[in-house]
Amino acid sequence: MPKISKDFQGQTVITTFEMSPATADDLIEALQAAYAECISKQPGFVAAGLHVNDARTRVCNYSQWLRREDYQAMLRTPEMRARNKDINALCRVFEPVMYEVIESL
Repeated sequence: MPKISKDFQGQTVITTFEMSPATADDLIEALQAAYAECISKQPGFVAAGLHVNDARTRVCNYSQWLRREDYQAMLRTPEMRARNKDINALCRVFEPVMYEVIESL
């Protein structure tokens, strides 16, 4: 489970996914499988959390990495390239954005 702290020295990535309610469960299952089978095993992975809104039209993924380069290397693996093609087919758009934790209350 991610621990949000302004003292965290690694890389935080928040990814939002937009989809229809009809594909929400498939997308969530694909993300859960990606984390269980691939992402969590990558060097530099710290933790992650998945969130879905009430309407099931958006999923938010919060992930933490030791370094920005670790996250980028994970994206370049052949397995994640293939998985991201499948994930992309399940949603209208997904956007990963790197953040710095400013405050945790």
